[in-house]
Amino acid sequence: MNRPIQPALSQFVLKVHSRCDLACDHCYVYEHADTSWRGRPKAVSDEILARVADRIAEHARRHDLPTVHVVLHGGEPLLAGPARLRRAAEELRRALRGVSALDLRMHTNGVLLDENFCDLFLELGIKVGVSLDGDKVSNDRHRRYADGRSSHHKVIRAVELLNRPRYRALFAGLLCTIDVENDPVAVYDALVELAPPRIDFLLPHATWDTPPPRPGGAATPYAAWLDAVYRRWDAAGRTVPVRVFDSVLRTLRGESSLTESLGLAPADLVVIETDGTFEQADSLKTSYDGAPATGMDVFTHSLDDVLQHPGMLARQQGIEQLCAQCRACPVVRSCGGGLYAHRYRTGSDFDNPSVFCPDLLALVTTIRDREAVVPAAPSAPPAVELPLPQRDFDALAAGFGGADTITRLAAAQLDVNQELLAAVSGCIALSDREATAAWELLTQLDAEAPAELDAVLAHPYTRPWALSVLEGRAAPAGGLAEIAAATVVRAGLDLGVTVPVQGGALRLPGLGTVRLAGGVDEAEVSGAAEGFAVRAGVRRFEIGRHEGLDGASPHWEPVRLFESDGWSVAIEDTDPLRDCHTWPVARRIAADEIKLWAEDLTVARSLIRRELPAYADAVAAGLRLITPLYAPDGSNVSAACKEAWGAIGAARPSSPDQLALLIVHEFQHVKLAALLDAVDLYDKADRALHYAPWRPDPRPIGGLLQGTYAHIAVTDFWRVRRETARGSGQRAEAEAQFARWRHQTSDAVDVLLGSGSLSDLGEAFVTGMAETAAGWQAEPVSAAARSAAERSARRHRAEWKARTEGAS
Repeated sequence: MNRPIQPALSQFVLKVHSRCDLACDHCYVYEHADTSWRGRPKAVSDEILARVADRIAEHARRHDLPTVHVVLHGGEPLLAGPARLRRAAEELRRALRGVSALDLRMHTNGVLLDENFCDLFLELGIKVGVSLDGDKVSNDRHRRYADGRSSHHKVIRAVELLNRPRYRALFAGLLCTIDVENDPVAVYDALVELAPPRIDFLLPHATWDTPPPRPGGAATPYAAWLDAVYRRWDAAGRTVPVRVFDSVLRTLRGESSLTESLGLAPADLVVIETDGTFEQADSLKTSYDGAPATGMDVFTHSLDDVLQHPGMLARQQGIEQLCAQCRACPVVRSCGGGLYAHRYRTGSDFDNPSVFCPDLLALVTTIRDREAVVPAAPSAPPAVELPLPQRDFDALAAGFGGADTITRLAAAQLDVNQELLAAVSGCIALSDREATAAWELLTQLDAEAPAELDAVLAHPYTRPWALSVLEGRAAPAGGLAEIAAATVVRAGLDLGVTVPVQGGALRLPGLGTVRLAGGVDEAEVSGAAEGFAVRAGVRRFEIGRHEGLDGASPHWEPVRLFESDGWSVAIEDTDPLRDCHTWPVARRIAADEIKLWAEDLTVARSLIRRELPAYADAVAAGLRLITPLYAPDGSNVSAACKEAWGAIGAARPSSPDQLALLIVHEFQHVKLAALLDAVDLYDKADRALHYAPWRPDPRPIGGLLQGTYAHIAVTDFWRVRRETARGSGQRAEAEAQFARWRHQTSDAVDVLLGSGSLSDLGEAFVTGMAETAAGWQAEPVSAAARSAAERSARRHRAEWKARTEGAS
């Protein structure tokens, strides 16, 4: 594998305009020592943009850079106008295609930001950071127009625009320059109120020649100001990332900093000016006139040439390039000597500590000491906090759990799906207009039809879809549009939703599938009080909410619902995402066979309520969907998918009694999977394999736990059936099954308890299973059944041992 050649540059500040529409008196470009901006073109040319892109791609290819980070900057970059910003983005994407990923951002004062710019940035994938120094009073100290007018209201308008659902993905964060005359808490609260994804607090640029203001002669006013913000941030739960605090905390743990102003990581940033010249970090403009210059440009020099400049080399040497005072400092690995520009002093250049040295020392030390405070160890280990009531945990551990318990598990699963949907929104590319439009509609529906949206999100196959997006196996747009369309239909809203059509199927999760002619790529779905409409090309279909059960509409294949005695369960044979149950799924079930399913479910439901009441209410509360499976040999097959809460898969078994058995069996898997989302019952890093009394192969700890828990219900089923089955032959068979499964389940519980892989909660949970299994051991069975069970167990273990030892 090719390895990056070190050092390398991966961060590029590209100046697209050299002038600004504000006159901030703390600006390092126009208000400090360097005046080179006066002789540069106002806007970068197309020729320079193309050359810059080629130079960056050349460097990325040579150094095998996985990602290149480019910030469009100024002056004020929005003054460059939409056409030039588009050209910059397109040239960069052209040059880097197939070489490196491009992280493209912009830093702006925000006063010109409008919807047209935001739409452009969505298309081009440009994230936007905005400068804002806090509340109006704080911001107006420095960030004004040349005539003294405030810019605050325009910047707030820009941030509000970025916070709209359509543009939220563009928002990169807020940058705030510290003025210690401002109230730190008021500044922080004003910034947090705008819900930024990140906040950067920046020390004002200064050197030993032009030191920063220290009102009243205070020794460390900047540390005190930041500490007040830190305490506010910490007390509020650190709900928004703050780069300076996160960097200090990371460096204290030995990790890298997130900012060049802290830490010892080599500098990997270069600036390209509007005339194509390469410069070092912009902050050097505060040191002396011409300080950032390298004497190199994009036409005659490569970025590797730039890396050989003495100023760049000095910033690649870590602790060795620091002055003696810094090298001896106890917090040097966090402080890193501070920002390079802040070390400048006439006569000794940059061979000095930062002019903010006392503040940085105080800030890092204070945070270090505060984080190091550890409460006294308790006299006994604290109890593990359960995310659900203890009575629920105990009931589930015993193998059961009533309707209330299952309802709480279902609510937790809906929370998981909602969180996954939010995570999917983070995967939407800024240029993906279809996904962005669908996400905006979902945020609208969350306000207008929250119950209907939750009903769609609770569909068992929502989670497998979301995981496929998060794992990069699917794009977000289609699923988001399908969820939105199903919500619109459920709510009867007259809103049009454009939904992709895959293989002639338009999926409405939880409702059914509309079959359309081949060659149709998308269709528009809109709701109505009694049904919904689908427009595909020039054709329009009006579909009644319950139409199509027996072929009344040739286009509509609804999910069929079975309802009996307080239980409503869907026969889901329409969803293209249902194929996640190990066995292949069956095709659309014909109407006559659906009637057989309904008859068998009626009998199975009655049997469960009558003979297995400890499971009946839980099944009715949690089992919402059965997906028919295909068994080529007609055998009884069933399965559960751990990501599909509320669903099981099954081929229609040979009898309703068998259907009742597989329902309680598979729903055990469903319950346990939901519990495992909330608590850790075993060490997930454990790779040991264990004996399972019903399997020919050794099982990992998680698989053994799942199988044992499911067989609690299997054992219980046969325990009851030995008394209720028709005829002496069936009762004898049930007794033999009970004797066999109680023996094997008890053996499996013993393996679990002896595995050494269970957590404290896992030990408690399996102990509950053990108590249920132990209670069955005292129940009488015939000597023949007991003997047969023991012989079967010995034979299985001997065969398993011979097989596994032979394999090893």
